[in-house]
Amino acid sequence: MVAKPHDIVKILVVDDEQDAVDLVAFNLKQAGFQVITAENGAEALDKVHKHQPDLIVLDIMMPELDGLEVCKLLRRDPATAGIPLLMLTAKATEVDRVLGLELGADDYVTKPFSPRELVLRVRKLLARGKPKEDRSERLVFGDLTIDIPRHLVSWKGDSLELTATEFKLLTTLAGRRGRVQSRDQLLRDVWGYESMIDTRTVDTHMRRLREKLGPAARHLDTVRGVGYRFVDQ
Repeated sequence: MVAKPHDIVKILVVDDEQDAVDLVAFNLKQAGFQVITAENGAEALDKVHKHQPDLIVLDIMMPELDGLEVCKLLRRDPATAGIPLLMLTAKATEVDRVLGLELGADDYVTKPFSPRELVLRVRKLLARGKPKEDRSERLVFGDLTIDIPRHLVSWKGDSLELTATEFKLLTTLAGRRGRVQSRDQLLRDVWGYESMIDTRTVDTHMRRLREKLGPAARHLDTVRGVGYRFVDQ
């Protein structure tokens, strides 16, 4: 019998191939998660609003409403913009990977995949979105406020909608303000990757984060050839 966590986590698995759905669902259930499934994009959007999952595993290649379009719609809606999203697809080229990340995916796993790696990626994604319970930390840099326990970021009092990964990236840099963080270091500390698989993942998320921060993006400094730094000025 599989040990269940105290707080059951709901995961929505979206794929038009039943075999793929069954494989992913089986391994996630074995890991103690509650699994909801959808076989197309329209059904996925309906179940997101109905069940409010804690994380979404989304296939890209689906008829009519594909995974990329679903991702865009979810990220545009404030009610679903912060849900961690992992794309699981057979499209493995760098262009496809970067496009998925630019549209708002938090992580990307290609088929065929290792069930063990998938579960590990899911756990790491969920961990990024959890506020720290033992620290009442609130970082203020002029008009930019980062409330870590409440998982909130605001500029001049207006809330900014960030994904769990974008929030973790911002807080990691802000917590080490003034110090340059290499792409490899950020991949380890934000994404939890032990092997450096693709540093463009960092660049893509930084670009999205800067767009969302607007004027506050001036705090994020690019150190050419090395990585990024948070500047308090």
